[in-house]
Amino acid sequence: MSSATGQAPAGADVISLASMVGSVPAHRVLSDRPLRIALVAGEASGDLLGAGLIRELKARFPHAEFAGIGGDAMRSAGCQTWHDASELAVMGLTEVLRHLPRLLKLRSAFRQRALEWQPDVFIGIDAPDFNLGIERWLKQRGVRTVHYVSPSVWAWREKRAEKIGSSADLVLCLFPMEPPIYAKHGIDARFVGHPMADDIPLHVDREAARIELGLPASAKVLAVLPGSRLGEISKLGEAFFEAAWQVSERIPGLHVVVPAANAACRRLIEEQLSRSALPVAYSHVLDGQARNAMIAADVVVLASGTATLEAMLVKRPMVVGYRVNELTYRLVKALGLIKVDRFALPNILAGQDLAPELMQHDCTPEKLAAAVQQWFDHPQRIADLHGIYARLHERLRRNASARAADAVGELLVRGQEKA
Repeated sequence: MSSATGQAPAGADVISLASMVGSVPAHRVLSDRPLRIALVAGEASGDLLGAGLIRELKARFPHAEFAGIGGDAMRSAGCQTWHDASELAVMGLTEVLRHLPRLLKLRSAFRQRALEWQPDVFIGIDAPDFNLGIERWLKQRGVRTVHYVSPSVWAWREKRAEKIGSSADLVLCLFPMEPPIYAKHGIDARFVGHPMADDIPLHVDREAARIELGLPASAKVLAVLPGSRLGEISKLGEAFFEAAWQVSERIPGLHVVVPAANAACRRLIEEQLSRSALPVAYSHVLDGQARNAMIAADVVVLASGTATLEAMLVKRPMVVGYRVNELTYRLVKALGLIKVDRFALPNILAGQDLAPELMQHDCTPEKLAAAVQQWFDHPQRIADLHGIYARLHERLRRNASARAADAVGELLVRGQEKA
């Protein structure tokens, strides 16, 4: 189909989607202007998710317009950013409270801009504290809404699913255990897979990673990742480095690689290392390169979080530690807010204890070192683990951005049918 000018008309995006999905006749269109898709991503990970989704949506809607809050990746993918994603990057309760007036002003400004722009769909990427309010507000004004990346409703405060459902017409989930929880509340949620599983090959090259990092091919290597935030490193770093030293006492020549997320993290890590007994010649602080560090390693000791998923996807045995503020820990335990027996993502996905978990008072140098040593002492266990992690990888490897774009397209078609 072409216009008199030889170019596809503005509504061609919706025509092509309707034909692809087969849900509505191909002659029906949403409007006589290009499709408008608004998005908000609040962190670097959300910016990457948004960029992948935009590229896939562009393949389906070549004339669509994208605007909202994002970073360099989303801008490169073709999104006009009204504000930069860094404006939402605040961590922890005290930091959020300090920036609350500015964040509320930003949300108000975004709502007004979106209202003027009149998007056909709004996609909030993660950042639930910021995005769910926008989603609910726009949904009340007739805009279709999507929340991409479910909060951890499977771990704690399951009733949040109801709030999310009141805000979003569609929830795009990265993990397979999430949609059934939403289904109990009558909410449309789709498992699209995890983009990290798409990005990481099923077989990684340890030798190449060691060459890139300047590590001996035959050395024993331990990757230590005490977190990507200063608060995490402050709570975990010294215990992790003491554990690494204890392991090095049993494995002479052990190389320890420590990726630092940014300059501030590097300064704190180097300060902690200077107080440890780890041999300087065998300790390597890296600028970023967390994935390469894990690929190069024989064993990984790391903070609980998304990094555990990455370690699983590169098929490395790990020991997971975590500490939180003592008051927070006691409060969460007393109120029974945590609904799962495991906290490391590989263990949750597998439904079994594959990686040792050392939480709070159990997260000591002695227990961490003992758990790490167990992996070095039992290579057959590592070989068995590799197969389990490979199967989990394949389960999450579903071309997430394409599936997410298909789901958004179906939502648009359903919305047009009701119009």
